[in-house]
Amino acid sequence: MTGRYRGVYERSRSDREGFWLEQAEAIDWFEKPTKAFDETLGVYGRWFPDAICNTCHNAIDRHVEAGHGERAAVIYDSPVTGAKRTISYSNLLRDVKALAAAMSDLGVEKGDRVIVYMPMIPETLTSMLACARIGAIHSVVFGGFAANELAKRIDDAEPKLILSASCGIEPTRKVEYKPLMDKAIELATSKPEATIVLQRPELPCELMDGRDYDWDSLRERYRAEIEGGRDVPCERVKATDPLYILYTSGTTGKPKGVVRDNGGHMVALHWSMGAIYGIEEGDVSFTASDFGWIVGHSYICYGPLLKGATTIVFEGKPVGTPNAGTFWRIIAEHGAKTLFTAPTAIRGVRKEDPDGEFIGQYDLSKFEALYLAGERADPETIKWAEAKLDRPVIDHWWQTETSWTIAGNPRGIELLPIKRGSPSVAMPGYELAILDEAAKEVPPGEMGAIAIKLPLAPGNLPTLWNADERFRESYLAEFPGYYSTADAGYMDEDGYLFVMGRTDDVINVAGHRLSTGEMEEVVAKHPAVVECAVIGMEDEMKGQIPCGFVVLKETDQATKDSLEADVIRMVRDEIGPVAAFKQVVIVDKLPKTRSGKVLRRTMKAIVDRTDFDTPATIEDASAIEGIERAIRL
Repeated sequence: MTGRYRGVYERSRSDREGFWLEQAEAIDWFEKPTKAFDETLGVYGRWFPDAICNTCHNAIDRHVEAGHGERAAVIYDSPVTGAKRTISYSNLLRDVKALAAAMSDLGVEKGDRVIVYMPMIPETLTSMLACARIGAIHSVVFGGFAANELAKRIDDAEPKLILSASCGIEPTRKVEYKPLMDKAIELATSKPEATIVLQRPELPCELMDGRDYDWDSLRERYRAEIEGGRDVPCERVKATDPLYILYTSGTTGKPKGVVRDNGGHMVALHWSMGAIYGIEEGDVSFTASDFGWIVGHSYICYGPLLKGATTIVFEGKPVGTPNAGTFWRIIAEHGAKTLFTAPTAIRGVRKEDPDGEFIGQYDLSKFEALYLAGERADPETIKWAEAKLDRPVIDHWWQTETSWTIAGNPRGIELLPIKRGSPSVAMPGYELAILDEAAKEVPPGEMGAIAIKLPLAPGNLPTLWNADERFRESYLAEFPGYYSTADAGYMDEDGYLFVMGRTDDVINVAGHRLSTGEMEEVVAKHPAVVECAVIGMEDEMKGQIPCGFVVLKETDQATKDSLEADVIRMVRDEIGPVAAFKQVVIVDKLPKTRSGKVLRRTMKAIVDRTDFDTPATIEDASAIEGIERAIRL
């Protein structure tokens, strides 16, 4: 492969130090880095070890100081409440300073932890930035997360303060946050000293004297102090100091606290906004995710603001708030240049509006590209979106642990040829390898474990919170010298990566290692199927055999009656009889997390009739009941 991308990538490999110091020039430092990477620090080395900085300063203050205070920083669009507002960089700075002052007066200091348990509203973003301003370490937990799961995170992070809201608004219900927070604090061994609670008019709550503070009262008081001359300067922190902790599920049941540093994170996200997404200063970026996920951290809060762009905070769903045209309405109304969402969101839109009629109702002239990540983007969904939008549809692959793209298509540098089913190629900072069980690289086209040669890129996790040894065991022990992604896939002759699923989604059928992701690609081609999942179920003879679950479009009974035979034939024709694909189950919906990831491990436990706990991140528990009912039938 030749071209601009290849030149950039090869330079990042041949001159790692020079390449990343050059990207660091885009960041304001209190003390500039003289060295990009020190391999002697931490578990595998640390980025910009001698630099001093502040992330909040780079996200807000420097834009105001440069004369851009009246530019829109945040556009809040909430179809579930009907609320809309635009917040300028100057007003965002005022509110961040006010909250930072309130937290400081409540005793929060540099290095203290603060849990943010809030919905998709601008105050959540304000909370994250206010913590960054004073050097506190935030940990965002989904608003509405189960009390026992929140308690685990309280005990691990030991926060001095919790920031919350009275409720969250779903399309069909209101979720009371305060009782869940109270129960979590009761369950936790570590007790926060105080909470600040935003009263939402849709469902106010009772506050506890002596512990709970009213957000609006504090905001009014501290805004007046800020306007009266009180300053809350940005804390000087090391580039290697933690910015936040983001918890991801652990196989032991104990959540893993992914640590994000300040310096490497800023450099990587700022670079990625232009190079990968084509977003520059003043552009409007629309990421439809949740602050509780890494996508919300990187590309609703930090990335766009570090770049000096405008970010859209969306409180709603892709369908049902009020219809499948919501994304296109927001893009048109606010002039968004890009949309970044999960493939499952586009599948939902496709199911509700298969002909794309809503798309034609809006002026999408400023819209340039659709980005998908969070789970595998099946080729049929990409094909539909390409045809209806007439724009590039760009899959890219990364993880909570990395904070930004491992493999993608760097549209801001050079739009590479799109291969449906592939997130394209490795980004600067990442050297990918496909390894067998003996940690040997396999030839192009052959399945194996996807690993990243150490060191990891800037912005990737340096460790887990208070758990260096667990970090080593979880990520570094399986393949010495590499980070194990726990994903499986292959690389083609052109260096394009194909991520076929988690390594535990590669099933062993009578000694043949087969990808359930590859089978899902075939099943999704059936014209009646809008969504599907294939899992490996235990089998006495073959070890494992695949079982397909499908969600259908509105279709006639004859199609349903012939569906199983049709799909079995398709898999047999494209993958071969070795797949032993013989069972298809029709369900109303697939069980998913709130980010849209299909809960395949839970589905496998159901079909194998083994014990499981309903994941705390599940979007709709009734989907599990549907699977159980279908299996019984």
